[in-house]
Amino acid sequence: MRTHYPRTPHLPWSPGASADDVRAVGLAGLIGREVVITEKLDGENTTLYADGLHARSLDSGHHPSRAWVKGLQGRIGPGIPAGWRVCGENLYARHSIPYEDLDSWFYGFSVWDGEHCLDWDRTVPFLRSLGVPAPRVLWRGTFDERALRRLKLDTARQEGYVVRTAAGFARADFGRCVAKWVRGGHVQTDTHWMYAQVVPNGLGPAAPLWAVRSGAEPDAAALTAAVGASADGDAVADTDADTDVDGNVDVDVVAEAAARIDAAGRTGDDRLAGVLAAVLRRAPRARVAARLAAGPAGMGLARRVGDLLGLYPYLQRPFPDADRRAGLVRMAAAADLGVLHALAGALADGPEAREYVEWSALWAEEAGLLGSPDPLESLRAALREPLAGLDAAAADRCWAEARRAFAHGRISGSSVEEAVAATWQWRDGSFPRLVQLCGPSGSGKSTFGRGLSGVDTYIGLDDLRTARGSRTDQRANAEVLGEGLERLEAALARGGTVVWDATSLTDQQRGLAGSVARRRDALVTHAVVLVGEAELVRRNGVRPHPVPPQVLTSQLHRFSPPYAGRAHRTWYIGAGGDVEDTAGALAPGTVTAGGGGGDAHQ
Repeated sequence: MRTHYPRTPHLPWSPGASADDVRAVGLAGLIGREVVITEKLDGENTTLYADGLHARSLDSGHHPSRAWVKGLQGRIGPGIPAGWRVCGENLYARHSIPYEDLDSWFYGFSVWDGEHCLDWDRTVPFLRSLGVPAPRVLWRGTFDERALRRLKLDTARQEGYVVRTAAGFARADFGRCVAKWVRGGHVQTDTHWMYAQVVPNGLGPAAPLWAVRSGAEPDAAALTAAVGASADGDAVADTDADTDVDGNVDVDVVAEAAARIDAAGRTGDDRLAGVLAAVLRRAPRARVAARLAAGPAGMGLARRVGDLLGLYPYLQRPFPDADRRAGLVRMAAAADLGVLHALAGALADGPEAREYVEWSALWAEEAGLLGSPDPLESLRAALREPLAGLDAAAADRCWAEARRAFAHGRISGSSVEEAVAATWQWRDGSFPRLVQLCGPSGSGKSTFGRGLSGVDTYIGLDDLRTARGSRTDQRANAEVLGEGLERLEAALARGGTVVWDATSLTDQQRGLAGSVARRRDALVTHAVVLVGEAELVRRNGVRPHPVPPQVLTSQLHRFSPPYAGRAHRTWYIGAGGDVEDTAGALAPGTVTAGGGGGDAHQ
């Protein structure tokens, strides 16, 4: 059934309200409630369904400005459940405000299940899964008229803003739960846009990423350009993208990867991660992850692309079948196995490699690991309630141990009772905790580590060198490392939380402290710092104790970030020193050294 979008009432102080506009009658539906304020975009109100679309009028006919959004609906329609609709702005044609840097020509602002509008925190992820961006959030909090009146907009470039309750609401309550503020004299042209020449609005650097999320054919050159220069100035080298002998991006390889990902039923960020991995497959994974994290992709997508790049070659090689299920489950903690097998198949070099990939896919399908982007989520979701009363670190440890038991077939993915029973010995949280910092010199590891709360012992190898006479003296590294490991053993034996501050660039280096942690049954958190090369070089040049340039170059060459799932949980820290994404947590929470670390989203 087709449903027209309701008319949004103007707030009492909206200067753009005309005589025939609807005005809000009181603000009782907003007062005392959490609200979200988003930018009001100057486009054509459009509603998308699984099987069609219309503008505000249910019988809206053809217009050249609607051709692109019709193509979008054709791509994302299968992802819209029956009885649902996506409402948003078609921004293809310029109206009164010219846009030059849109993420897409369609932005979604609400999702409806029949007569119910979804809450904002379900709306945004659902839109993203379709490849549809949401308008920029200008403010969020408990409704405060004074705060709304103080909002400063650039009325030359912004039409206004929309306020809605963060919670969902019924269509009958729309006029109480949604309102808008529009700039005065909004329409500034003599001719209505529908009768004027269609002038497309401009797309910004992130538009190729959103196009891939929505199922469009990948434009490999545009994707390379989109991620080619991040905020820290790193540039894409000619060898970063998958290129042919002439240096052009191999579009056939990228197209095959996209086709295989589509056959696996993946959309949104899952599709984009695989396509970007195909485009950038020749680049070192640490470099790719750091560059993407600082650009429009964000940390969550960046670390997934990096893990895909590192893991797909393993599927193209022989692997003992006796260990294959456990290996696949471990991989599933870091990567979408459907995307991973699609990527490995597309990039396989020869029939033997393809055969290994196909055999792995058969095992993954038999184990029930291919159907969902996160085949472990149902088990994790089922554990949240029975473990809800635990300290966050204890809950995370229990979840990690349940994953390991599932990987080795000791519990089934459908039995919550088995999972809870398998984790009883860690529920009291009496185990020690190790935070292991990982990243090149100058990445900000020490600053992050020393800023953590709840730390009982801090062990920094640079501190031990300083105590011996010189922080930069690398000649006694073996002795310094040995002393540090002895201190780590003693600290974990006492209990509490310990931070291990060393570069920990490789699995071999991380394994030394990891072995001590296993002996002491410690919860291990990898704190991985991803900072682009240009920023690291800049920081090294101004820090009090710079490492020689050749040493930093060597570190960057050797740096192989740990995969998600190698530790009980993983934190990903960006150039700003904040945790921007996590893996391995049972439930969202606050990141602290001794406590939780919830899943963070960009």
